[in-house]
Amino acid sequence: MDCRISPRGDRGMQDRYNKKFLIKVCKLYYFDAWTQEKIAAKFGVSRPIISKALQKAREEGIVEIVIHDDEYEVLELEETLEKEFGLTEAIVVPTRDIADEMIYGVVGRTAAQYVSRAVRSAKRIGVSWGMTLYHTVKEFSSENREDVKVIPLVGGMGATKIELHSNQIAYELSKKLNGHCESLYSPAIVESAELREMLAKVPNIASVLEEGKKCDVALVGIGNPFARSTMEETGYVSRNELEELKAHGVVGDINSFFIEADGRPSGHPINRRVIGIGLDHLKKIKNVIGIAFGLYKVDSILATLRGGYLNVLITDHSTAAQVIRNWEQFKRQSPTVSLG
Repeated sequence: MDCRISPRGDRGMQDRYNKKFLIKVCKLYYFDAWTQEKIAAKFGVSRPIISKALQKAREEGIVEIVIHDDEYEVLELEETLEKEFGLTEAIVVPTRDIADEMIYGVVGRTAAQYVSRAVRSAKRIGVSWGMTLYHTVKEFSSENREDVKVIPLVGGMGATKIELHSNQIAYELSKKLNGHCESLYSPAIVESAELREMLAKVPNIASVLEEGKKCDVALVGIGNPFARSTMEETGYVSRNELEELKAHGVVGDINSFFIEADGRPSGHPINRRVIGIGLDHLKKIKNVIGIAFGLYKVDSILATLRGGYLNVLITDHSTAAQVIRNWEQFKRQSPTVSLG
């Protein structure tokens, strides 16, 4: 509970002494935790007078009582996200008083608990790549699911940040589940569309891509290619390409495919160079769980939601609130907007 003593209490006050008296009483009661009896003794009045003074201070606006109920706020955010974007479920993690460096672990732990329940009947689990998925798998508890197979949904070979690549995430998750995994032996993005078509026909690559399309559940991250971009860090996307993508209206990426603000896949040629299941196939998977947070990803998450790629979103409190604020502002400016 947050008690604020405000100077707005002049309204309705006839005597300036009364206002000063009320403020003194309020400070002793709310800030110094004095009892009403002790305050009454200090001023030489009866306890009912102090009780009435506290009541009058609330009525006059000298005191504002604000109850911070994270659970209630979280429920409201979840319900709004579900209603506005047709989600099966939204999971919002309270992170108000958590240090920034700890949020990955907290969100990852919540995501791992949710995903563990969501995949109980799944035979094929598809995984994308990225920091958030890495932390989700890291927080997973060991289970015995010998009947499950984990499948990378996009390529990702290379020597940089291998712990974030889909193959490695698939392998680590399969170990936690005591299941099996496939490996997609190709880069996420290749030099040309022609090379992509050629590699996609290689039997061991083609078979994994086909398995990916048949997944019961998909776990995907959501990226902002222009801020803290893993794609740029790993060398998949150059600075010049990023400038081109920005000029094309790109605001985010999902499963290494770039999307515009309305959720549509970008027409930039780079999308034809990605070795992974396409966004049209992603939409056909029964349960797509997106895990992403961070204010720098708000536009990327909103675009993903507008595109209808997710059934479930797991994010943190501040990100969810800002996504909703941006969406409400956009709707006011474009009242005829519809989701993709």
